[in-house]
Amino acid sequence: QLSEDVERVSENSTDEREGEMEVHEDVSSVILPDGELGTTTPSLRFSKTCLKNVFSVILLFMYLLLMAVAVFLVYQTISDFREKLKHPVMSVTYKEVSLYDAPGIAFYPGKARLLSCKHRYYGHIPPLINPGQPGDIECTTQRINYTDPFTNQTMKYALVVQGPRDVKKKELVFLQFHLNETDQDFSAIDYLLFSSFREFVNSPEKAKFMKDCESSYSSWKFSGGFRTWVKMSLVKTKEEDGSETVEFKQETSVVNYIDQRTKPRSDQLFFVVFEWKDPFIQTVQDIITANPWNMIALLCGIFLALFKAADFAKLSVKWMIKIRKRHLKRSRQVMNHIS
Repeated sequence: QLSEDVERVSENSTDEREGEMEVHEDVSSVILPDGELGTTTPSLRFSKTCLKNVFSVILLFMYLLLMAVAVFLVYQTISDFREKLKHPVMSVTYKEVSLYDAPGIAFYPGKARLLSCKHRYYGHIPPLINPGQPGDIECTTQRINYTDPFTNQTMKYALVVQGPRDVKKKELVFLQFHLNETDQDFSAIDYLLFSSFREFVNSPEKAKFMKDCESSYSSWKFSGGFRTWVKMSLVKTKEEDGSETVEFKQETSVVNYIDQRTKPRSDQLFFVVFEWKDPFIQTVQDIITANPWNMIALLCGIFLALFKAADFAKLSVKWMIKIRKRHLKRSRQVMNHIS
């Protein structure tokens, strides 16, 4: 009986030791992970959190840099727009026509007399049959007297002739003048060009119309004893107020006239030809290259990018705060568990 009691006691002692060992194993199994959480895991989490914070700070600096670039672009865009408003660009366009509005040619012959005037085509001018003698006047002409617009005292006499129209047929106007005597060392006839002979005919005050033309257009001369060839081109200029001004550019070539009359004469003969240089009407206008709609679109894009970047920065800051709170919460849990 005693031996049986001793065996029972020894078994109970062994069972208690095994139970204590199991308890120790359980405790160790519980404590070891806590030890690992207290030593290894917080350092790893701290390094990841640090990297995330550094990355967030870098993104925040990138946002600030983008914002600075956007502000610079806004300033540069506004400056360029103001500069372009001050300095418009001249634009030249060409419009091709088959028929011009017949221009008016105002001659100031003085003592000279118109001998002949004819419309020719295809640039062909036949030889003169009776130079210096009156011939056919087939042109539409108007004679008018008006006061000089610059002195308002001197009376001026002008002979207005309808110019060529058909540019495809190379229509030209050939005129011959005769001056019997002159008290100057040289002889010349003044003329000026204006844009529309029809406007002159329909004008109720032709004298005022001619005064305005003389004030607005330049005048030229052609000399006696020569054949002067005038090639005209039309230039329209659009002003800022919407009005349109018209002027002529001309190329002049002079050919010596060989007087083949039998007897030497002291009189002077004038020959002049008017035709169009080309079928293109040149239009000149100032264009402001700064388009306000383009600037508004660019500014809207810049401000949209700024708002997007600000939203991104806001989310980045919230993310940083959230990560920081989570890190502090985990630290408190570990400390509470350890304690």
